[in-house]
Amino acid sequence: MKIKTSRNAGFTLVEIMIVVAIIGLLAAIAIPNFLRARQTSQTNACINNLRQIDSAKQQWALENGQKASATPTASDVELYVGRSGQGGKDVCCPLSPKGTALGGYSGTLGSMTVLPTCANYSATAHKASLDPTQQ
Repeated sequence: MKIKTSRNAGFTLVEIMIVVAIIGLLAAIAIPNFLRARQTSQTNACINNLRQIDSAKQQWALENGQKASATPTASDVELYVGRSGQGGKDVCCPLSPKGTALGGYSGTLGSMTVLPTCANYSATAHKASLDPTQQ
């Protein structure tokens, strides 16, 4: 006795549509979470850079005998931030162009009593400040 087997193996249109719908549902859940995580990581990186710049200002003032009213320039602080030999080029806001020393922060260093701020701070970019009242 011969058993007749069908060679029409495959997926039906309904099965394929169900798989596509499940993948679409998973993507709809995952993509906003990924974007939120990216935004949070950029903000945290910027805040850590601001802390590093503030520490560099304090170290500059200590080593050079400056008063609290002194205002360091970006070139003064570059020696104390980032990895040695980089000149502050690795400390820049994630939303600023790469390769610029203190990108997104230079020009906003202020005096020793003023906390550094990010030039990209806005409602659409990210909120990065060392001041907890501005968070």
